[in-house]
Amino acid sequence: MAKTDAEKTKQLRKEVAPFAKSETKTSIFQIINTIVPLLVIWGAGYYLLQFSPWFTVACSIVAAGFVVRTFIIFHDCTHGSFFKSKKANDLVGNITGILTSFPYEKWKREHTIHHATSSNLDKRGIGDIDMLTVDEYLEKSKLGRFAYRLYRNPLVMFGLGPLYMVLVLNRVNRKDAKKKERMNTHFANAILLILCATLILVFGWQTFLLVHGLTLFIAGSLGIWLFYIQHTYEDSYFEYNSEWDYVKAAVDGSSYYKLPKVLQWVTGNIGFHHVHHLAPRVPNYHLEAAHESIPPLQKATTITLKRSFESIRYKLYDPKNKRFVSFKEVDETARVKNKSVQA
Repeated sequence: MAKTDAEKTKQLRKEVAPFAKSETKTSIFQIINTIVPLLVIWGAGYYLLQFSPWFTVACSIVAAGFVVRTFIIFHDCTHGSFFKSKKANDLVGNITGILTSFPYEKWKREHTIHHATSSNLDKRGIGDIDMLTVDEYLEKSKLGRFAYRLYRNPLVMFGLGPLYMVLVLNRVNRKDAKKKERMNTHFANAILLILCATLILVFGWQTFLLVHGLTLFIAGSLGIWLFYIQHTYEDSYFEYNSEWDYVKAAVDGSSYYKLPKVLQWVTGNIGFHHVHHLAPRVPNYHLEAAHESIPPLQKATTITLKRSFESIRYKLYDPKNKRFVSFKEVDETARVKNKSVQA
């Protein structure tokens, strides 16, 4: 007898459960091979400036990779998956949040909401990249369409996006934030202000921007790209609330971003995003093993590095045909309809 969807879901969660266990030694080793090199490279960037600014630029580019990897540790801490102890997760999460410029409590809550609503067309808006359906886009005014096109432009999303995220979005609380979250954001802002002011006073603002500014800008662009590509591909899963399913949203609405081993290491295995969305308590260092051990997870949409760049053209979701489309496709369809009406 064939299994029902409910039975398949239960079985899949049962199979992934053994991987949802942190290992203290592995977590500590990951801190050592990630945060220590990051601090050393940042120090080298400041020191090498006396010889050539290009040495510093090179250090900033390499440091950006380690910031992305540090963010993955932060990310695991927000899910309570990096350590068994909540206190340890909170401590390391706040430290890595400072290093990556993210307030711990604020991002933890918003990201939890993202997991609970990912691919749900009726519950967009928190922890997501803004995305409109075809009908929503066509119903907007010319100004509204222009604003959305501007927002989805790669130069804006991956160029201005990191600046907005670091300087604005991560610095303010949401209106519905509770006291603990608000205080944590204020604490993170105060620590960052002290650290940045100290570095600027000691080394000068130009040097600070060349080291920390450039590092966080590159890391921010990479982070937005990773988040974008893991949910934006032609046949990605999106449904309205009445039809939405958590497991389908995880396995069909999150891609397996198959990266070269070096980039897989730098990005902390986050390419196995389908596994992460199915079981957020699986630490990053167990994601690959879960994917390789559980056949149903291997059916997730695989996006290669080369193929991922095709997703830049996907701007709108078409619920009727259940796929992403480009502005060009929508514009051509609209023109054909207008001609038919006029005829």
